[in-house]
Amino acid sequence: MPPSPLQSPQLAHLDDDDAQATTDCSDAPSPPTLKTRRSLPKQQNRFRSLKTRAISTVVLVGTFVGVIYLGHVPLMLMIFGIQYLMVNELFKLATQAQQQQQQQLRPDRRPAATSTFLQWYFFFVAAFWLYIRFVKKQLAVEITSNALLAHATGWILKGHTLISFSLYVAGFVGFVLKLRKKYYLQQFGQYAWTHLILLFVFVPSSFFVSNIFDGIIWFLLPCSLVIINDIGAYLAGIFFGRTPLIKLSPKKTWEGFFGGLLITVLAAWALAEYMSRFKWMVCPRTDLSMGWLECEPEPLFTRDRFAVRDLQWVVPHQVQYILGRGVHMLPRWLPSTPLQPIPDFEFIARPMQIHAIVLAMFASIIAPFGGFFASGFKRSFKIKDFGDSIPGHGGMTDRMDCQVVMAVFAYQWSIFMTQYY
Repeated sequence: MPPSPLQSPQLAHLDDDDAQATTDCSDAPSPPTLKTRRSLPKQQNRFRSLKTRAISTVVLVGTFVGVIYLGHVPLMLMIFGIQYLMVNELFKLATQAQQQQQQQLRPDRRPAATSTFLQWYFFFVAAFWLYIRFVKKQLAVEITSNALLAHATGWILKGHTLISFSLYVAGFVGFVLKLRKKYYLQQFGQYAWTHLILLFVFVPSSFFVSNIFDGIIWFLLPCSLVIINDIGAYLAGIFFGRTPLIKLSPKKTWEGFFGGLLITVLAAWALAEYMSRFKWMVCPRTDLSMGWLECEPEPLFTRDRFAVRDLQWVVPHQVQYILGRGVHMLPRWLPSTPLQPIPDFEFIARPMQIHAIVLAMFASIIAPFGGFFASGFKRSFKIKDFGDSIPGHGGMTDRMDCQVVMAVFAYQWSIFMTQYY
């Protein structure tokens, strides 16, 4: 029988039975299929992506720990750098969106080159207004320590608000003077985008600056709780996730949500206890120096004996009044047993640990909506990430979407609620 043209030359001299026996040998390695060859590059790319992500995470964590060790002023500069990256990513995204919209409305007209000067001008005006507002006391200490410096720059602190407003008005006038016929829509769109980005990203995240100088714990603890909640919800969702939570993020589940909440509350109690031991964390910085801090820790950070009935200061008086009125307005036929006070007991803790539980609940329940908001925003533009500032992680905005919401609440809570203790 002549050899088949598809048969190997080495098998040409064998008969059919021998050839069949040779080719069916189980010890012979089978050639890779097309599917296998295609899956190999995907696995290699996935491994490279995980490796890049891991390296970036180690670098980010190491940098973060190092900056915390350096102190308050380096932390403030780090916040400014993060804000710059976030705003830069969103400015670029806004420019691309405007150009696409202009191309759809007037395909016969070439989009005008957008000028970014005014965008960054308003960015630095906002930075001047917010940063000096938050570190005004520290700047005053530095300036008054030197008579010449106080005489040369004291007027900046005294007229800070007026100067900020004047700088903004100058930018506003410059924008009006740059308006050009046929490009009104594009120019006003850029003006609106700039203000929205500064309002929703730069202004809220600037509250972290005040938190830092009130005590690093008011910055580090809220940031840590957001990260812990993200990790806890992810792990709980992997092991127990069944019920979808929100359509914007199909991978989020109710099981992950409650699991993340529980993990975050437990971590908040432990972290607040640990951080409150260090003066570097709890002492406020009254100047802009980088030296070691010494202070008498406030009662907020010292151990005390509590009873459950003593925790009413956690709830504002106005809320207590509303709740009390609501209880009295309930129908009389309702059973009164559920309304009876819970059994009282005493425990030893630091008041900051109780504050930390409130921060943990906000980080678990409300702060994730910053991420949902960002997810919806990215879906509207059909993009995966806001940028590529962090290799393996996407853009800085992708990592800070929940932190922006948390910054404002931590600032408000530290100011409003600590007066009740």
